[in-house]
This record gives sequence, C-alpha cells and structure tokens, in this order.
Amino acid sequence: MGRGVVERLEDRLASNRRGGGEDKIERQHAQSKLTARERVELFLDEGTFEEMDALVEHDCTDFGMQDRRIPGDGVVCGHGRVEGRPVFVFAQDFTVFGGSLSHANAQKICKIMDLAMKVGAPVVGLNDSGGARIQEGVASLAGYADIFLRNTLASGVVPQVSAIMGPCAGGAVYSPAITDFVFMVEETSYMFVTGPDVIKTVTHEEVTKEKLGGAMTHNSTSGVAHFASRSDTECLAHIRRLLGFLPSNNAEHPPVRKTDDSIDREIPELDAFVPEDPNKPYDIKQLIRLVADDENLFEVHEHFAKNIVVGFIRLGGRTVGVIANQPNHLAGVLDISASVKGARFVRFCDAFNIPLWIVEDVPGFLPGTEQEWGGIIRHGAKLLYALAEATVPKVTVITRKAYGGAYCVMGSKHIRTDVNLAFPSAEIAVMGPQGAVNILYRNEIRSADDPEAERARLVKEYQEKFANPFVAAEKGYVDEVILPRRLRRKLIAAFAVLQTKRDNSPAKKHGNIPL
Repeated sequence: MGRGVVERLEDRLASNRRGGGEDKIERQHAQSKLTARERVELFLDEGTFEEMDALVEHDCTDFGMQDRRIPGDGVVCGHGRVEGRPVFVFAQDFTVFGGSLSHANAQKICKIMDLAMKVGAPVVGLNDSGGARIQEGVASLAGYADIFLRNTLASGVVPQVSAIMGPCAGGAVYSPAITDFVFMVEETSYMFVTGPDVIKTVTHEEVTKEKLGGAMTHNSTSGVAHFASRSDTECLAHIRRLLGFLPSNNAEHPPVRKTDDSIDREIPELDAFVPEDPNKPYDIKQLIRLVADDENLFEVHEHFAKNIVVGFIRLGGRTVGVIANQPNHLAGVLDISASVKGARFVRFCDAFNIPLWIVEDVPGFLPGTEQEWGGIIRHGAKLLYALAEATVPKVTVITRKAYGGAYCVMGSKHIRTDVNLAFPSAEIAVMGPQGAVNILYRNEIRSADDPEAERARLVKEYQEKFANPFVAAEKGYVDEVILPRRLRRKLIAAFAVLQTKRDNSPAKKHGNIPL
C-alpha cells in the first residue's frame, strides 16, 4: 500500500475531525455548546466510539455546493458503549453547514438506525441543526421522511432518545417527537414548527425563541420535552443515567443492579405518612423515595402535569416504572395533561418489559368547561386504555382516596392489575363523603331539625362505612390491606413472583387508542 493512499486517508479523516473549522468551533464554544464530536465522546464510555461513514460527502452540485464539501457532511454517526452496553448515536454538527440535513447525512442516520434495530440496541440522537439543507430541495425533505419512518418502525423495539442541544425547527421536530424521551438544554436549545418571524407575519404575535420553544416551555407547558438540563454535560450525564434503567430492546429485561438496601427493610415513618385529614396534602414523591432502593427516584416529565408523577426506581435491584397521583398538586386529580403524561409513560414501560407500580390517591377527574371542551373524556380514556392494555406486572397501592371512575382507571383489579394493596387509610367509594351524603340524603337533611348537625352525622356514618379499604377487600378488589411500614417488602415480593408472568391480548394488528 503506497504512502500516498495512507496520507490521503489521514487527510480526509483529519478534515472530518475539524468539522467546519476552528472559527466555527470557537463560536460553538462561545455559545456554551460542545461540538458534535465532543458530545459523542463525552456521552460514551471512554475509548469505545466507533465512527461510521466518516468520509461521506454530499453530491449536490447546485448553488456552488460542488466546491463546498466536508467529509462527514455535518453529522457524526457510530456506536459505542454506555456502562459497557452497546448504544448507537448520531450527533448533528452545527459547525458544518449549520448542521443542516442533506440527503447524504440523512442516509448516515438511517444506516445506524437500521443497524441498531438489527442488533437490538438503543439509538440516541443529539440534535443541533438549522433544518433541511435548502440547496438540496426535496432530497433533504426525503431524508427527513426516511428518518421518520425508521423512528416509527423502531418505536417499541429499541429505546429511542433525543437530545435537543441547539436549534430544531420545522419538519425536524417530528423525529424527536416520535422518540421515547426528549431532553433539552436550557438557554441553548429550542424547538418549534414555525419560528417567531413566521408567527409575527401570520398572527401578528410577538414572541421570543425561548418563550416559544425553549427548554422550560416544552418541559412545563407543552409537555413535548421530558427533561431540562443546565448544560450539555449535564444533559449527556442524565441520558446515561436513564439508559441504566432500560433494557437494550423489547426482547430483554432491564439490567439488574446490586444493592445493599435490604429487601426486608421496614419504613416506620410510613405508618403516619398519610395525613388523617383527607383534605391535607402530602408529597407522594417522598413516599416513593422512602420505598425505592437507596431512596433513588429518576423522575420523568418533572415539570409537566405535576398532579401525576412518573419515573423509574429500583426495587431489590430491578427497574420498576412508577405512576403516582400527587396530592401536593391539585389534590392529585386527573386532568387532560396528567392523563396523557401517564398514558405515554405506561405504554413505554409495557413495550420494554418494565413492571409498573401504581400509587393511587385520586379524588377523581378535574371538573370544568375547559376540561370537558378540551376532551377530558378522550384524553382520560388514553390512561385507562394504556393501563388496561399493559401486560407487564402491575401492582397498585391505594394510599388514601380512590374515588369514582378514577378508581377504575388507576390500576384497579378490574383492568388486569395483578396485585392490589391498600393502606388502612384507603378510601374507596363512588365519590367523597360530602358529595355522596348531599345526593343520598338530600330529603333527610332538608327535613331535619338541625340540617347541619344531621349532615355531619351522615357524613361520619358514610366515612365509617366507605372511608376504609375493607368493603373492597371483602369483595376481593383489594388483595391485602397492609401496614404501610411493610410496603417495600410487599412490593418486592409481589414483583418477584410476577417475574414469570404471561398475559396475552386478543389477536389483532393493533388497538385503536383514543388519540
């Protein structure tokens, strides 16, 4: 092999590593952003990155593009390892043509997605792009559609994670939207279908990029993003942590971690954790942490629909997905956003063999014209559908309120939940005692000598009859009423016996979830 060929290869690889050049790299750093290659190398285990298609170049000859070619063409692709497990990754390089998507670099992304599907490994996309490469016209749009198709086919087969680490606008937003989890970086990333200038022209609204599609907007208002990080470095560390809870594909189970946290650990503080006053709030996240291995909760969608909490914990070293009503926010009521948030998380866990722990303290669905006109019936049905459809091990614990249709939705025995436990403080009824008494005893209260005293007496009587878990336990709807201090041991025992669970749904192409 001649020295000239080796030098030619080395020159091309060096050009690939330089990206758009030192000036553009410095500009990227000045914006508190890492380069694509720096992100990949920081994300993966040290020394494990194997780059693919480093020499790919676009073939566009219009608008002088034939004289502007850089090996790699604006996206770094390949595979490596995270905590020793294989992961495929692509990172758009904003220093090369603004990270714009060409047909050539779209095919690079498609290639690693196809390979990830074949070998059964997660795909992580680090997005930082000005959008479709205008010089290529429809060819770049075709590249987006090719990626969208693979996102869809890979859904439920391998975990897909998107990190928005710069601009992501127009059609480019739909690839992250299909993926399982979306991370954003505060103050340096944004997503929107149409930008502020277009909005001002069409609707005459004035809005900044940050307010329109910044990290906190999509984390707290739209729910498009699941995580907000303060820097590129923190974002990549959080993705690594997330992957540690997940299996590599839908044919595997999540990895098991060794823990020194005893499976028999009792939690005495749980005995008095739920307030006696049914209207007094408490933090369900603290209860979850007390039960979890090493009190570790990895919360998902923390800033969106705070009346429901979703996330991952480990119990006895095994990953468990948690979905819990949050009495600290809107009394834990279910509304449109909470229903959609919960349903999305449940379906992910079911697709990837992650058992579900449902923690229930729910007074019902949020009333009001805004909710009804917004489609609470349709959106609430999504959560019901997701939990009923799920065949992974499911364990429900009722800590306090379980009222009305929300009782049915939140993992009741009637929708194929395997183990249903209740604290002695559980209240399982069609509705709360005040509302029930007003309906059931309207005439008696009205005709009483002291209506308020009679109402109070009847409320107390109703509470004694229904504000406890025993009627449901007598009917077999609750399998066991437990001492709260024993919750951790009970959950670990339940999930252990359910490890070999097999459950099937009727043969069909797919159901029709009420989207």
